[in-house]
Amino acid sequence: MKKEKEIFNQFLSRKNLRATPQRDLVLDVFLTREDHITAEQLYDVVKKNDPSIGQATIYRFLKLMLDAGLAREVDFGDGVMRYEGSYNHPHHDHLICRGCGKTIEVVDSVIEELQRRVAESFGFELTDHEMYLYGLCEVCRKK
Repeated sequence: MKKEKEIFNQFLSRKNLRATPQRDLVLDVFLTREDHITAEQLYDVVKKNDPSIGQATIYRFLKLMLDAGLAREVDFGDGVMRYEGSYNHPHHDHLICRGCGKTIEVVDSVIEELQRRVAESFGFELTDHEMYLYGLCEVCRKK
């Protein structure tokens, strides 16, 4: 978490922006989360610690995190954008349950190699990708 804070503060400095107590609080909350969090969920958690923080602060913060390369947007196809930390987090794909919304992060070198080979076969240099697999988790299938 220390390195992410350092990177974020250097980014702010390059953009001629200040590190503020509000930004520091939101950064601390965001960096301690291991899940995929919506802006609204982040706002709800932060507001408990500092009721003066508004939703606009959260949206501006998330934009800064994206621009700094410390977060990525995750779209599970339900109309709600989520965010996850991206610094020092290996690339992964997602399994998403259409029943309960449960998500599972999947790291699989075989899938990664197959995606690279498919791209190559079309003369494509793969620079980035996202893969979402939708279905029903074990619990929802039993219902």
